[in-house]
Amino acid sequence: MSGLISINHSMLHILDFISCQNTFASQEMDMGQKSAKHYVERLCKKTLEDLDAKRGQFAQDSTFAQVMTDYFADEASFSQTSTQIAQFFASQLSYMEKPQSTDVLVVDFSQNQTDAELEQRYLGIILLESKQAYMHESGWTEQGPCNTVTKQLSVLPSPANKISSYALVNLRSLEVRFQDKPRVISGQECLLIPELLLQCSVEASTKEAFCAVTELVEEVAAEYGANTAVVLSQAKTAAKEAVMTEGELDLDLLADEVFGQNEPMAARFKEEASNRQMPTRVAMEPKAVERISRNHKIVTDTGIEITFPAEYSKSPEYITFSSGADGMISIELKNITHIENR
Repeated sequence: MSGLISINHSMLHILDFISCQNTFASQEMDMGQKSAKHYVERLCKKTLEDLDAKRGQFAQDSTFAQVMTDYFADEASFSQTSTQIAQFFASQLSYMEKPQSTDVLVVDFSQNQTDAELEQRYLGIILLESKQAYMHESGWTEQGPCNTVTKQLSVLPSPANKISSYALVNLRSLEVRFQDKPRVISGQECLLIPELLLQCSVEASTKEAFCAVTELVEEVAAEYGANTAVVLSQAKTAAKEAVMTEGELDLDLLADEVFGQNEPMAARFKEEASNRQMPTRVAMEPKAVERISRNHKIVTDTGIEITFPAEYSKSPEYITFSSGADGMISIELKNITHIENR
C-alpha cells in the first residue's frame, strides 16, 4: 500500500514474563532517534501491506470500539489508551501456561500526508515477541583480548519478518484489520486479538477472498471447456478494475463481464457462488488486489512457463490463445522488440 507514513504517537511497553516485571511506558518514543523511527515505520508499513490480514467488524457491544471512538474524539489521551491496551495484554497473557515475553507497540500514525482528502489515520497495536539471539562479546585478560559468544534473551524481531499478531484500526471509519495466532488462555484456545481485545468478527483476508473468486472462475471455465488461462486473466483484470474504483467486488457484475457472451456460464458462476455462501459484494483492499492480480502465470504440459500482465489477455495486441481442431492450444506473443534471459 503506497503513501507516506507519519508517526503521530508511539509507545513501547515491555511484558517480561521471565522476571515477572512489566514496564509500562509513561513517555512516548523519541522519533528523533533514527533507529526507533525506522523500526516503527517499517512495522507500520508492513501491517498496511499484509495480504493475509483478516478483516473484521466491531460487535455492537464492543468495548474496544468505544475506546477507539473516545480516543479519536480526544476524550482520552494516547498515553492512557496505550497503557490500557498494554495492561490488557499483560493480564491475558499471564493466564497462559508458558507466556512468552512480549513487547507491545502502540502507534498512532497517518498515511498519505501529501493529500489531506486521502489521509488515513490508524491506531496500530503490534505484539513483538522476544527472541533469543547469540552475540559476540569481547573481554580482556592478562594474556590479551578474549572473545566469546553470549546469549541475548530479549531481542526484538526484525522488521523484515512477518508480524504474527497485530491489529490495525482506521480511526475515521473504524474498519479493522488484524493478524493473530491461536493461544491457550485459561485452558481455552482463542484468538486473543479479535475475540478478547477488539471483540470483532473474523472475515476472510483480501487474498483469501480474491483467491476464492478466481478459483470459482477457473472451475466454471473448465466445466464449460473454455480456455481457463484467458478467462482467469480476464477475471483478474476485471476484478482489479472494479475494486480500484468501488473498493469492493460485485460478483454478479463480474460474472456478467467475464462470461458475458455465455449466459449459461454466468448463471453457473452465480449459482455456485450462492451455494458456497459467498457474499454478492465482497469488500477488498484495492492495493492488495492490485498486487495479487498484477500478473498471470501459466504452465503448459510441455514444461513452458509464461508470466504476463493480466490485462494483456483483453487485447490481442500482445498475446493470443487459439485452439485447433485437434484440441491443441497455440500461444502467440506479439510486438516484442527485445528479449532478456532471466
